[in-house]
Amino acid sequence: MSEPSYNVLFLCTGNSARSILAESALARMGGERFRAYSAGSRPRGEVNPDAFALLRKLGYPTEALRSKSWDEFAGADAPTFDFIFTVCDSAAGESCPVWPGHPMTTHWGIEDPSDVTGDDATREAAFRHALRLIENRLSLLLALPIEGLDRIALREKLREIGRTEGASAGPSA
Repeated sequence: MSEPSYNVLFLCTGNSARSILAESALARMGGERFRAYSAGSRPRGEVNPDAFALLRKLGYPTEALRSKSWDEFAGADAPTFDFIFTVCDSAAGESCPVWPGHPMTTHWGIEDPSDVTGDDATREAAFRHALRLIENRLSLLLALPIEGLDRIALREKLREIGRTEGASAGPSA
């Protein structure tokens, strides 16, 4: 019997940095078991160039990455999500659409590396740090015995992951 696969949506207001990093990282780490997507409530319309540069430098998948609205995932032809993670505090505080299938949602807030100013090395270090925090959380997600946990236990495990190192001070959904 094959393992189930899961659709994961990462939300951030602008969908240009953290959610993009998370989408690419899960696409790399999740294999056939996870399909990664990202979107924003008010997308910037372009991926942050520092995020793109780091992902390309590290050999992460970038071909499908683009800044897009969460409205793209509201139609009947959109994937049904199993998990939705907000990665910025402002997105966590917004009223999200009602997602079909009642996905498991929680907040995995991370400080915005786009807020860091300075030379190329300083900005790259901020993006590397954000990516490391995301990868740590994704490693914990990938290690979960998802099929063996009831919804209450799974929700608590996902919330615990969101409180790991680097968690921003935002709400936990």
